[in-house]
Amino acid sequence: MGEFVDPQTGGPLRLEVRSVDGRDFVLLQPVGYVEEGGATFVVPAGFTTDFASVPHLFTWLVPTSGDFLPAAVLHDALVCPGSFEGPEIGRPEADRVFRTAMIGLGTGRVRAWLMWAAVTIGTLWASRALRQRGQLVGLLGLVTLLGTAATLDFFDLVSVVPWMGDRPWPVELALGALFAVVVPSVLAVSWGRYWPAGVIVGVALALLLHVTAALLAIYAFYLVLERVVSGPADDDGVRVRDRRAADAGTSLGDR
Repeated sequence: MGEFVDPQTGGPLRLEVRSVDGRDFVLLQPVGYVEEGGATFVVPAGFTTDFASVPHLFTWLVPTSGDFLPAAVLHDALVCPGSFEGPEIGRPEADRVFRTAMIGLGTGRVRAWLMWAAVTIGTLWASRALRQRGQLVGLLGLVTLLGTAATLDFFDLVSVVPWMGDRPWPVELALGALFAVVVPSVLAVSWGRYWPAGVIVGVALALLLHVTAALLAIYAFYLVLERVVSGPADDDGVRVRDRRAADAGTSLGDR
């Protein structure tokens, strides 16, 4: 599956970074990765990474740190031409290397495939191809629409989803779960060679739609509450009012 190494000594990798602003980090030592029977990649010291870019809503499922960090650093470099030493590869191949490297580091296969599917979304969007972006938005939009309709149908608020109907609630629940797998899997065919990622993303969205909606509502409430209590934040997420008060207190203390 490949192995991470210290390119200076050839020994085991020791990941050393320095925080830039709490979000981005600079490599203090180079990171080397040798694919099994394949290429060698080296990310030089001085490269800036944000590790795994995971939206706040999903950190309960995919954390921002863990045993996969070297693979996240490698992926950040591989999708940024000129940021690494080794053969140039396209984003789809970089995504595959990311997945394989995570599994080799001991990351669970389910989590590795979930994270691979997530970065594949970025690859499709970064392609700037209207067809691929349309496929991405189409699958996500249709799954969200059908999931919402099925939920309303389950509570007998509407009657539009054929596999729900007027059935006992355990049957409707089972059919809802079944079609939450079947429908996204069929729609994922539109993603072409990316269809495995489409299946993973579509099924995950369908099954976690209600959890995501609940978390989104809670997170929105938190943001509003934080704005009221702490005031507005700048582009870096720093609460300006409290920061100015702290700076003013420091200035007075220096006098």
